Amino acid sequence: MSGNLLSADLKLAGRLDARFFALLEALDATGSINKAARTAGLSYKGAWLLLETACNLANEPLLETVTGGAGGGGTQLTVAARGLLGAWRTLQDEHREFLRAQEARLAQLPALSGLLRRMAMKTTARNQFAGTVKAIELGPVSATVTISLKSGDQITATMTSAAAQRLKLKKGKEALALIKASAVVLVTDFAGWQLSARNQLAGTVSRIERGAVSSLVILTLPGGATMTASVTNEGVEALDLKVGAPATAVFKAYSVMVAAQP
Repeated sequence: MSGNLLSADLKLAGRLDARFFALLEALDATGSINKAARTAGLSYKGAWLLLETACNLANEPLLETVTGGAGGGGTQLTVAARGLLGAWRTLQDEHREFLRAQEARLAQLPALSGLLRRMAMKTTARNQFAGTVKAIELGPVSATVTISLKSGDQITATMTSAAAQRLKLKKGKEALALIKASAVVLVTDFAGWQLSARNQLAGTVSRIERGAVSSLVILTLPGGATMTASVTNEGVEALDLKVGAPATAVFKAYSVMVAAQP
């Protein structure tokens, strides 16, 4: 399915899932539990545990041992197991077709589909903001892109001109701005100094998650969006960061990664 907007795990009897049937398929193809376990990405012990649990719950054998022959014997599926595997394959096909049909229905709802696509992206960056391209400046080598957020805040990113062209960035296009928490510096008092960093978002500390060495400090911006910064515990103490205290999240434009639909 394009975009993976919908997903669901199919299980039979509440416990027989894709991992179990991948093992059955590998066992059917190889005739060896050891080989099947490796093919299915399981340990030999883990494969046996899955098979034994299913065999104990079934009302008839699922495996049978074959002795002798050119291959020296092995393990093969019984008729019952083959029937179970066949039913799984049929249900999997119908399940995928159902999800494709539902995703096609979502495509008819642009607002909901767009929301789900923005939420579907999986990344380690703690800060992910959805917005639209407000301005783009293309140079011979680099490009500067300004993304306007729903809250009214703006984030500026720099990238190569080739990257901007590959993403087909243009004014009004939807885009995501991704910033790692480690790239965000918190400032509580500028003391009259100005910083070269293009992005400076003022907010209020709303939560502090303290770790053994560093803490995650979450700022809530005026529009309701949140920005997370990774700060050493010494830094938290030095800045006297507390819930309710004002602070500004500062990060350079080249620390911003931009994502866009083609």
